[in-house]
Amino acid sequence: MNDKMTIGVLTSGGDAPGMNAAIRAVVRTGLTNNMNVVGIQHGYEGLINGEFRPLGLRDVGGILQRGGTVLLTSRSKRFMEPAGQRDAIRRMNEAGMDALVVIGGEGSMNGAYALSQQGIKVIGIPGSIDNDIWGTNIAIGTDTAMNTIMEAVDKLRDTASSHQRAFLIETMGRNSGYLAVMAAIVCGAEMTLIPEEPVTVDEVAAAVEEAYKRGKTHAIIINAEGSGVRTTDLAERINELDLGFKTRMTILGHIQRGGSPTAYDRLLASRRGVKAVEALAEDKHGVMTGLKGKGIDFIPLVDVISNKRKVNMEYYHMAKVLAR
Repeated sequence: MNDKMTIGVLTSGGDAPGMNAAIRAVVRTGLTNNMNVVGIQHGYEGLINGEFRPLGLRDVGGILQRGGTVLLTSRSKRFMEPAGQRDAIRRMNEAGMDALVVIGGEGSMNGAYALSQQGIKVIGIPGSIDNDIWGTNIAIGTDTAMNTIMEAVDKLRDTASSHQRAFLIETMGRNSGYLAVMAAIVCGAEMTLIPEEPVTVDEVAAAVEEAYKRGKTHAIIINAEGSGVRTTDLAERINELDLGFKTRMTILGHIQRGGSPTAYDRLLASRRGVKAVEALAEDKHGVMTGLKGKGIDFIPLVDVISNKRKVNMEYYHMAKVLAR
């Protein structure tokens, strides 16, 4: 009879740089604690389908620096329904899986909570480039995405100033303006558009005109995808009004998800992976590994899914002050 604890690990939803570092940490910490570790491919969909494979030390070698997720990911409509969740639990039981580590964003934490309510021992690790998960200062992948945006905006600024242009740069952020606001501060943008502070196309056009009148030689406007203002409409409107700048548009899109994770994301993901396994070894579950200050705290999943994280408006106002 095998009395070793068996834990599963999956990545779900949108991929984020640093997920592989978290997987590696879960596997190696689990094996160090005399556990069996099973990798679940394609997220919750793979959990329903029983796409399992045992993971050993060498299976996670050389993945620390890789973007994306070696376990692959998906969004599962079936898992949102009770029948899908029952199928997933049945597959876990058939495989002798005692607990589960879920790495992913807001939807993934909702799925983890649903399983925990049905008696499954679950630990969540937040991974989301949007940084829209309540209960943690920052999620895995956010720092890498921010650096990707910064590098892109810095390069666009060079050509904007050379040609006296206004660049409209669209970042990810369907429900949260975190990336847009932070990028505005570190890149010196003239204006930021976010879901938390709606503005009209005409208000943006007026701000661009004002920047030109103040003697600005170019303008950088960062637009979160969920702001309510379409970047294409904004570009057309500014060009129509002939405000002094010729307008160009850049949608960064999924480039923000890719690339090798930064040192910060690798370290943060590794810490969270270790803490998740240590918690399960101590029979602690139904929580997420949140970063509070410099330490990793365990945040109840019920609190995570019951609250919505919005951008800190202090940073938004700081971006406006520094843009003058």
